[in-house]
Amino acid sequence: MHAPDGFLTAGTAVATGAISTGAVAVALRQTRDRLRDKQIPLAGIAAAFVFAAQMFNFPVAAGTTGHLLGGALAAILLGPWMGALVVTVVVLVQALGFADGGLTALGYNVLNMAVVTSFGGYGVFVLMRRILPANGSGVVAASGVAALASVVLSSMAFSLEWLFGASAPVAFDTVFGAMVGVHLLIGVGEAVLTALAVGAVLAARPDLVHGAQDLDRSQLADRPKVSMKAFAVAGLLVAVLFATVVSQFAASDPDGLERVAEDLEFVEQGAEHSLAGGIFADYATAGIDNEQLSLAVAGVTGLVLVLLVGGGVLLAVRGGRRARGETPDVGRTPTEV
Repeated sequence: MHAPDGFLTAGTAVATGAISTGAVAVALRQTRDRLRDKQIPLAGIAAAFVFAAQMFNFPVAAGTTGHLLGGALAAILLGPWMGALVVTVVVLVQALGFADGGLTALGYNVLNMAVVTSFGGYGVFVLMRRILPANGSGVVAASGVAALASVVLSSMAFSLEWLFGASAPVAFDTVFGAMVGVHLLIGVGEAVLTALAVGAVLAARPDLVHGAQDLDRSQLADRPKVSMKAFAVAGLLVAVLFATVVSQFAASDPDGLERVAEDLEFVEQGAEHSLAGGIFADYATAGIDNEQLSLAVAGVTGLVLVLLVGGGVLLAVRGGRRARGETPDVGRTPTEV
């Protein structure tokens, strides 16, 4: 879903940029009102994991790959406002540091990959929580369904943007059908990764999962906690493992959006990234000839960048709140956005 520059018209890029900027501004304000200190390490781990997991493209069908979007996962762990911020940081770092996703396309990439997935996925999660059992298994199952839906919603968002900002004479219904079809398959992978990640956090630190705040310990099978330090170290190690080892096995076929663009013959509308000559462009490290080492160094660098940027944003939000003498709003239930 990382769209390059040129896939949509300039007017659509400007409009989605304005929408995304407004959404991120509101998310910052809402996060300031809700942020708890113990959420900061989890937000950093979530950002690092989403970045690292997006380096791994898994095959879905007929020469097409997909990767984690992570919006639903971040929203379930942190709430939709902070979840949207976390994925926005990842998208920005990818575009500016790794030439992944166009610069003029940032508006619709942030909208589709961060805002739509976080809020759309969380909305589906809340709905499923009302249907499924009120226990840990219900939270995990709802997470999987929400993650699948978030990918489909993201593909729908791009299709609607195509309706108003098509860069090639391809009918909206053709793009819509192709995008939803392939991303439904990708959503299955997203569901599995999200359910596993939420289940792991529930097992270790259920108190950190925003989407499970309404459950008491008996509904979570009285799972033992680990210390925050041990949890943070383990989470970062998993992210490093994905960025340095799992990413080496990424499939090289086009992702869902690129496959649709190739099949419908508008891939040529995409422009070369203006930072394509950067040191970490395409997740390779300039000057390192060994392909595996080059990828690993780029991956670790990306993790450091998202941790620094994401942590800096949240620390600034917390500092601003304390300067005003405000306290976080911790009384909301998971069903309240």
